Amino acid sequence: MLYLNFKNMSFENLLTKTENAIFFITIKRPDKLNALNRKTVQEIGEAIKQAKNNSEVKAVIITGAGQKSFVAGADISEFIGLSVEQGKGMAQAGQDVFKSIEDSTKPVIAAVNGFALGGGCELAMACHLRIASDNAKFGQPEVNLGLIAGYGGTQRLTQYIGKSKSMELHMTADMITAEQALQLGLVSYVTTQEQLIPKCIEIIEKIKTKSPQAIAGVIASINGFYTEGVNGFKKEVDEFGKCFATEDFKEGTSAFLEKRKPNFTGK
Repeated sequence: MLYLNFKNMSFENLLTKTENAIFFITIKRPDKLNALNRKTVQEIGEAIKQAKNNSEVKAVIITGAGQKSFVAGADISEFIGLSVEQGKGMAQAGQDVFKSIEDSTKPVIAAVNGFALGGGCELAMACHLRIASDNAKFGQPEVNLGLIAGYGGTQRLTQYIGKSKSMELHMTADMITAEQALQLGLVSYVTTQEQLIPKCIEIIEKIKTKSPQAIAGVIASINGFYTEGVNGFKKEVDEFGKCFATEDFKEGTSAFLEKRKPNFTGK
């Protein structure tokens, strides 16, 4: 396998590598069950920016170190003593980073390998797809602390599973299993721990055979309605039209008519 490791950025709480055009981000805070502190959120944003700016990268997988926790929430010790304005600033910083994941033109998959609670559930939901191991658990338990979700959880969970169930999970702080998350449509697949990353790679390998320009258009069109509040149908028309100016469109249509596999270049 081909390894292309970034050399211009080292991280305190993340492990990163690029393998076969997939950029892997592993959150590594084992003593905190990979909980998100300010530094980790900032580093995730920087890592996503790296992936975006590296032409070798075609997709991203985000996971947690170990087999127990994806991200078991935020680091609550950093919340103590914050003012209202400081609390707002923390939430906005987290939302900005998670929005950069959601808006990535390259597919981002969350490989949820255990607890995805609070900020961890919000991080997973910011990704384009979620694949869970069978021991994964999801939840937004912030009300247990006298808080609400602040990194987009009230919005994205509602988009994925509907208003009524989202209200219930946010207000009761109940956790759901991987199988329940699958039934609700929060995750796409449930696998064993051993098959989690291979399943993510399998999906990405299929996506990699498609036009990167078209994939970016799909992401922009779906996000246009769900995250930007714009007319989703108009956004789709705009993105559809843009495809006609790409070399990928010419290659795709030519390959179809010539009954051969296309060779997309992302141009």
